[in-house]
Amino acid sequence: MKSRKTIVAALFACVLGFAQALYAADEFKGNWTLMPSSEQGLVRFGLIHHRNGGHSNHESDWPSSAFQGLDLTQRGKRDVSFSIARDAGRFSCEGYLNDGEGAGIFRFAPDGKYAGAMAALGFTGIDEEKQFAMAVHDVTLEFARTIKAERLTDVDTDKLIAFRIFNVTPQFIREMRAEGLAATDSDKLVAFRIHGVTPAMVREVRKAGLKASEDQLVAMRIHGATPEWIAQIKSNGYELRDIDEMIAFRIHGVTPAFIEKVEQLGYKHPEPDQLVAMRIHGVTPEFISDMKSRGMKNLTIDQLVNLRIHGID
Repeated sequence: MKSRKTIVAALFACVLGFAQALYAADEFKGNWTLMPSSEQGLVRFGLIHHRNGGHSNHESDWPSSAFQGLDLTQRGKRDVSFSIARDAGRFSCEGYLNDGEGAGIFRFAPDGKYAGAMAALGFTGIDEEKQFAMAVHDVTLEFARTIKAERLTDVDTDKLIAFRIFNVTPQFIREMRAEGLAATDSDKLVAFRIHGVTPAMVREVRKAGLKASEDQLVAMRIHGATPEWIAQIKSNGYELRDIDEMIAFRIHGVTPAFIEKVEQLGYKHPEPDQLVAMRIHGVTPEFISDMKSRGMKNLTIDQLVNLRIHGID
């Protein structure tokens, strides 16, 4: 049996030649694809757009209710015609479906009042391409109003689109503020979403007795300094309170396993900066064992690091 993606690809190939003949520099036209989503009440909908030498490809889950004039419960192969209304404009779609999967062409008609209404809210610079993107990502006037009410710094039209892409909502902003963060920097809010800094994570970090700045929270996620990892390090006797020191552990690979091996070789509870220096300069358990086998059994960690710095291996 052919996979869903194979079926959709075949349907898309059938309409591609026809669609290419319809492209014009002064119109927004492109291709759409549709298939079932793993989430109830949603469908996987894609828009492929070529214009003025550019190319965009957007695919995500859309609510079934967004497709006006389309009965997604109907089975079999059939021609379809439906539309999607957004504040920024309307997508008019034609094509066909086969048991809920299909492809076709779309035309986009921008709403003539949208850019002016957005400008009145302080979101300017909306050209045709940007308005198309705002329709794709469903940047509504209501969303713009609620974001503006949060009094963020540096929020503009591009960041408003990024907020929709990465799901930076007023609720998310308020939840982060409830955890004690300022949550006013637009770029940091996007970074939170990209790297997975959530209210739950902030709570866990606070419970661990750590005071992390917004930048440090992002760095912790980037380098994997999770609450679970913190608990592992704590079990090795390291009550790290310095966030930068903790991140240095992650960057340079100071793991619980590494600490245990070093301690088994007779170096009880090395200082955090010693452990980092060992990893930076390649003082491995194997290197320590090799030095011991050569009769150098009482070297300090600083001496071991010095040997590696001077090229002894």
